[in-house]
Amino acid sequence: MSIEVSKMRNIGISAHIDSGKTTLSERIMFYSKKIHAVHEVRGKDGVGATMDHMELERERGITIQSAATQVNWKDYTINVIDTPGHVDFTIEVERSLRVLDGAVLVLCSVGGVQSQSITVDRQLKRYNVPRIAFINKCDRTGANPFKVRMQLREKLGLNAVMIQTPIGLEDKLEGVVDLIRMKAIYFDGAQGETLRIDDIPANLKEEAGKYREEMLDALSMFSDELAELFLGGGDIPEEVIHTAIRKGTLSEQFVPVMLGSAYKFKGIQPLMDGITNYLPNPTEIKNYALDLDNNEEKIELSSDEKKPTVALGFKLEDGQYGQLTYVRIYQGKLKKGDELVNTRARKKFKVGRLVRMHAESMEDINEGAPGDIVALFAIECASGDTFCGGNLNYAMTSMFVPNPVISLAVTPKDKKSADQMAKALNRFTKEDPTFQTYVDAESNQTIIKGMGELHLEVYIERMKREYKCDVDTGMPQVAYREAITQKAEFNYTHKKQTGGSGQFGRVAGYMEPFADGDYEFVDMIKGGTIPTEYVPSCDKGFKEACKRGSLIGFPIVNIRCLINDGQSHPVDSSDIAFQQAAIGAFREAYNKAKPCILEPIMKVSVEGPTEFQGNIFGSINQRRGIISSSVEDGTFSRVEAEVPLSEMFGYSTTLRSLTQGKAEFTMEFEKYAKVPQSISDALIKEAAEKKKER
Repeated sequence: MSIEVSKMRNIGISAHIDSGKTTLSERIMFYSKKIHAVHEVRGKDGVGATMDHMELERERGITIQSAATQVNWKDYTINVIDTPGHVDFTIEVERSLRVLDGAVLVLCSVGGVQSQSITVDRQLKRYNVPRIAFINKCDRTGANPFKVRMQLREKLGLNAVMIQTPIGLEDKLEGVVDLIRMKAIYFDGAQGETLRIDDIPANLKEEAGKYREEMLDALSMFSDELAELFLGGGDIPEEVIHTAIRKGTLSEQFVPVMLGSAYKFKGIQPLMDGITNYLPNPTEIKNYALDLDNNEEKIELSSDEKKPTVALGFKLEDGQYGQLTYVRIYQGKLKKGDELVNTRARKKFKVGRLVRMHAESMEDINEGAPGDIVALFAIECASGDTFCGGNLNYAMTSMFVPNPVISLAVTPKDKKSADQMAKALNRFTKEDPTFQTYVDAESNQTIIKGMGELHLEVYIERMKREYKCDVDTGMPQVAYREAITQKAEFNYTHKKQTGGSGQFGRVAGYMEPFADGDYEFVDMIKGGTIPTEYVPSCDKGFKEACKRGSLIGFPIVNIRCLINDGQSHPVDSSDIAFQQAAIGAFREAYNKAKPCILEPIMKVSVEGPTEFQGNIFGSINQRRGIISSSVEDGTFSRVEAEVPLSEMFGYSTTLRSLTQGKAEFTMEFEKYAKVPQSISDALIKEAAEKKKER
């Protein structure tokens, strides 16, 4: 069955944690007859929401992976993607928004605009996604949709305008007033399936009139016809209002505000009408690709099914039948048996099995239309790859991938777990660009990096469940360094006599601190006291000695070794003899040069609401941080500081609890600096104990 592109909508449901995104998706599927029974997110029936299909999601009552489904409402086809709210899974939101045309921003009528709403809004603006605001949970004690509407304006800078007002609130929520038709809508039946249209209750008429005036006033900006009728005081046809709302929403200069309670089955059908009436179809959004054969020139794509195919693989999932790739088709058709090229890997492949996803179940299809979201089986690719047909060599601009902020060491408990761990890490890093892994060359530990402690916790839990892989986690070892603080002289003779030719070499000179690099070797030998061919051997010996310091066994940096005298033997001197002499000389002088321990200092930037600035300062000072600057920009402030890496573990959790989850931080390596004496003593003691254990 081919779908008319103008009757298609690709929408995402995004919001702060626990605003009711998944419950709303569940109701949308129920009313569009996609599912026949409703399950709750933290359901007592043990089934859990359809969209939360991972066991872990059902247990914790949170969404970890975005899930996709397609529903039909009236004669429209809607692809719905339910996205997570936690900042730790931000890549799931990024990758979904990259391929969506419109979004429903869900807000809690009590919590209002919360930290994650601010982050999601920033992401929607980054990808220019038009949105409808839906104020959910109007049945909760303390519900105040009017306050939330003001927060949308103040905190997010959106032109948010009510197109509905509530009939009763909290436990008295009965329905909504439609300000376009000026009618009351009630949701009758056990599951709100019967809509009853009635006159507005007398006590709400005045309020409805006030908000309708406000709505028409805001909409007159987008329609001259509406403006004339509004000023002339004439009747305004519904169609004119719908057209103006659609125009304002698509230009991202107007956000219609709708309300209800997904849990109590109220307000969902009008929201679905709103999605079809006000959010764009794929032809109304400009999508661009970069022409790789022509200096990455921007090419506008068109939703024409006769043109060569251009599609973006935006999400990978490893299912029981192999790798599943979610694809958004931007131009042309995607048919079974088509030959396409992965433009990043320059590899051709044939489209084998083509499916449409419904959370975790799927149905086979023969072709996908332009603008559609489908999934391909068993093709070799990475997240963000572009697939082209007809000899095109285009790449879609990829999504924004934030840098990981936290790392953890993982060690498998046995050989079988080690093999499984390698498989799991390979799959997770391919699926999730914000999850990274590497083996630390110094400590030989496997380190995993991610967006937050919950993010890593979930992956470790998935390793145990999906791969039966037992791992121990520990604090990753900080990469310390050692250095010297003063000049020290050496004069060392290496002698070894064991029958036949022995080893002999004398090296003299001094070592001193060196600020401009890790290591420098200076040759000041006069009169050939050390033969020229053995000078590089001394350099080799010093380099070898720098690999392990005597304090805690970490590499030595910022040191200059100078040789100015020595002695050789015509028979017993050799390359190895002078290497050994240099190592001996280095060790003799090292302890006299008052060595110290250096630690990595990170440049940390914390952004958050100004009201929490004091808490942010306090948290940095407690971690031995030095604040270098703080900038206030309206209600937001940014604090820059230098903090030792060893003090940054667990900071994301601390920061979130100090700022109600509203602040975020980034960090990058800045320099090495001397460790305070008390910490240095503790590290030396710890290193000595480890040595004894060995």
